[in-house]
Amino acid sequence: MSETDILETHLQELRRGTIVLACLRLLEKPGYGYGLLEELGRRGFPTDANTLYPLLRRLEKQGFLTSEWNTDEARPRKFYRTSDAGVQLATTLTDDFHAIATAIDALPEEN
Repeated sequence: MSETDILETHLQELRRGTIVLACLRLLEKPGYGYGLLEELGRRGFPTDANTLYPLLRRLEKQGFLTSEWNTDEARPRKFYRTSDAGVQLATTLTDDFHAIATAIDALPEEN
């Protein structure tokens, strides 16, 4: 495994939890999967569809998202929204993220 592959693996692990948090916060306003995928990318959270859609289903199954189908258009779309439990989870995760960032900032840097 090359150094680039190893670095990419570590970056992917680091970002995995932040995608959950970003989805919960962005979906406080209803959105559908493809639109969310684009919004995540615009906001610095590049995500693959093969990662996002299973994540949305898992968060819905866990009760952190709700969903409903919009069939008003030619192509039906499933819209997601953060549930009350999801908002609470997002608040907790955000607080913890800030605490971790503060702790990392306090670590000594390499010269």
